[in-house]
Amino acid sequence: MAPEKDSKGSDNFAFVDGVNRFCDLAENDNRNDNFSENGDANKLAYCVTDVPPWYLCIIFGIQHCLTAFGGIIAIPLILSQGLCLQHDGLTQSHLISTIFFVSGLCTLLQVTFGVRLPILQGGTFALLSPCMALLSMPEWSCPAWTQNSSLVNISSPEFIHEWQSRIQVLQGSIMVGSLFQVLAGFSGLIGLLMRFIGPLTIAPTISLIGLSLFDSAGMNAGHHWGISAMTTGLIVLFSQYLRHIAIPFPAYSKAKNLHTTRMYIFQMLPVLLGITLSWFICYIFTIYNVLPSDPVQYGYLARTDVKGDVIGRSPWFRFPYPGQWGVPTVSLAGVFGILAGVISSMIESVGDYHACARLSGAPPPPRHAINRGIGIEGIGCLLAGAWGTGNGTTSYSENIGALGITKVGSRMVIVASGFLMIIMGMFGKIGAIFTTIPTPVIGGMFLVMFGVITAAGCSNLQYADMNSSRNIFIFGFSMFTGLVIPNWILKNPTAIATGVVELDQVLQVLLTTSMFVGGFFGFLFDNTIPGTKRERGIVAWNRVHQSESDNTVECNDVYGLPFGVSAALSSLPWTKYVPFCPANKTSTEDDTPSNLDSVDTKTGPNKDDSHIIVAVAL
Repeated sequence: MAPEKDSKGSDNFAFVDGVNRFCDLAENDNRNDNFSENGDANKLAYCVTDVPPWYLCIIFGIQHCLTAFGGIIAIPLILSQGLCLQHDGLTQSHLISTIFFVSGLCTLLQVTFGVRLPILQGGTFALLSPCMALLSMPEWSCPAWTQNSSLVNISSPEFIHEWQSRIQVLQGSIMVGSLFQVLAGFSGLIGLLMRFIGPLTIAPTISLIGLSLFDSAGMNAGHHWGISAMTTGLIVLFSQYLRHIAIPFPAYSKAKNLHTTRMYIFQMLPVLLGITLSWFICYIFTIYNVLPSDPVQYGYLARTDVKGDVIGRSPWFRFPYPGQWGVPTVSLAGVFGILAGVISSMIESVGDYHACARLSGAPPPPRHAINRGIGIEGIGCLLAGAWGTGNGTTSYSENIGALGITKVGSRMVIVASGFLMIIMGMFGKIGAIFTTIPTPVIGGMFLVMFGVITAAGCSNLQYADMNSSRNIFIFGFSMFTGLVIPNWILKNPTAIATGVVELDQVLQVLLTTSMFVGGFFGFLFDNTIPGTKRERGIVAWNRVHQSESDNTVECNDVYGLPFGVSAALSSLPWTKYVPFCPANKTSTEDDTPSNLDSVDTKTGPNKDDSHIIVAVAL
């Protein structure tokens, strides 16, 4: 969730003692006037095309993995409730390993052949909502015996069939739905879609992702509110109150030899530190039997030994492979639900690309790079469906913020992160360790995470005129109906009866997906109720994507295809009609990011719209 995440003040540096070679950042945003207290606002230790020493690549790569840690493991843990896997820690560990493996694979594809910016790929909450809506349908409700740990035999064929049939339908629906993202990216349709989508569509769509998950957060936190409150308090303490405190660490460089450097560790890893400390306290409480040992007593799930010997039973090495849970099946209702999530994810990613370019010292991403990035994300969702993560992939906004914190914009660091996540996904013990996190600790993390997602969606309203009664109506109505309609449908599952089973299932999934309902009304009213583009926020929204300053890195060096492919394609005249190919031409106004979504200035059709027509025809 992109442009609003630009950091300020001390949020933009993690190291007080840095290297002396810096790159200039774009100065296109007035909000960055106070970027840093010490005047290094427009400096980067490493630009996007620079290659840091291998040990720095590993260190910063680990940090990016840890930054994405919370979001990546949260998704399979939430999905396990709809998949009837609450009491199967071993399978949960396999899901976590799989999503790490696929996230690493998709990250390498994106950095190498996609938008080519230092942007991490991982699981997306935009697809979590429609997946949970599909699993909440009456025919997919979990049998009562799967909710009782004493009745669950994880090796029995009956139990295996219960959860595998559910994840298979998720796999097939995600794979089919992701084809739309592939088409939208590689055909250039994403530019056409962005012309009709503004802040009043994006704000309710993103906000309702977080709000729709309040029940999951409450259920997890409610198993022990004390432990959950402690986890939430620690994360808030580290991320808000202690973020400006630098901790000294030993360091070594050729210039200074052995010396001390100061790092803003609380700002970089607040979620990891909060979870780890709460986890350790729960472990101490478990050893000394402070927490109840009776499964029926309140607070039992705060123990760290609830999952038994899942770490001992998990293999040291496990290679995830496509179709590991069986042959995927397709649900028409699931496909339509996934499409709603895919569109939301694409909108978010376009903003992420521009924010990532600004923070990594790169020129604004041209049209072909954005098209290619969205297309590769679609391929990533296709791979995630094939491997069976129960989710797709998207660009991680949290890691874009980490670029501003570390001042390291090199894409080789993200390449190192991709390899590290693949390695983590192949070691089964790593995924098993994460499953032993007590449920109330996870609930405390959810309280912070889902709240931030909700607020990040609302922050898009800063671009629109919220003194306008038109905009207040659109946003208020979209948010309220996005909560009311899914809640009513869930309480009255038999209310939809058109006589066509498939149509009933499609409507059931769409109308129980909050982000679809809210986003639909926001899109409909924003494009039909009269209002100026400045009032709608379109002018300010596109201005964020502009960059008027000189950059230190040439566009072709950043966004050109690797291994000499760009040079080979530049001599072919037909490549100018392919929306995702970097053409060998002088950069013009039409290639700027402001003209990708230039609904604020153009009155006629874009001259490059022929690319879309040609690609669709092909």
